[in-house]
Amino acid sequence: MKNLATTGAVCAICLLTICAAATLTSGCAKESGSPFSRSRVDLKKLTPFAADATPQVSNVPPPPAVDPQAPDRFLVRFKTTKGDFVAEVNREWSPRGVDRFHNMVKVGYFNDIAIFRAVPNFMFQFGIHGNPAVNKDWAEARFKDDTPVGVSNLPGTLCFAKTGQPNSRSVQMFVNLGQNAPLDIQGFTPFAKVIEGMDVVRAINTEYGENPSSEDVQGKLKREGNDYVLKRFPRIDLIRSVELIQPTG
Repeated sequence: MKNLATTGAVCAICLLTICAAATLTSGCAKESGSPFSRSRVDLKKLTPFAADATPQVSNVPPPPAVDPQAPDRFLVRFKTTKGDFVAEVNREWSPRGVDRFHNMVKVGYFNDIAIFRAVPNFMFQFGIHGNPAVNKDWAEARFKDDTPVGVSNLPGTLCFAKTGQPNSRSVQMFVNLGQNAPLDIQGFTPFAKVIEGMDVVRAINTEYGENPSSEDVQGKLKREGNDYVLKRFPRIDLIRSVELIQPTG
């Protein structure tokens, strides 16, 4: 089953199968592995972002041959067109996934990244860059799979997308909106979890769903960038930026 594939359209039947399975397992999945810190983060005490209502398309350096090792744990703040949310990243859960994500944050990859796929009670997906030139460098920068450590795809967890082939993760990722434990056995390894701002996560626009099955949305976004997606889906939400943060005071 090629759910959450990084290329091509995803079969609607497959989606319905997963959603149905997730419903059956709702409330039964238990999170294991290293737990997140129970302390809450005061968003008002974090470094504020400058307001920017105009989508920007930036240049990003090519990916390294091997992603530098990330810290064991760190916090990131996502600024979206719906507001901000904070996630705690845990390298123990997915070492290679965290290394890639940390490197993407450090080089400024996340600059007006379209949330091009958003399915109610399932997940929302992003990661294709708004600059086609950046996509040429990064879209095929695959990295090896991680061994699952028992952390489940529960609401608020972040995970890299992949195809049904081994070692196919690159830049696309998703935030789980529902109880998606069936993804666990397919090798989808969460690397972080939202600890503040789940109301923002749930507010992400899902009206476009899987997007028209007859249209190669991902392919066009890679080739044409934000110019295409913002015209085709004018109310689509964006990841404005992602920054490393530390609580203050």
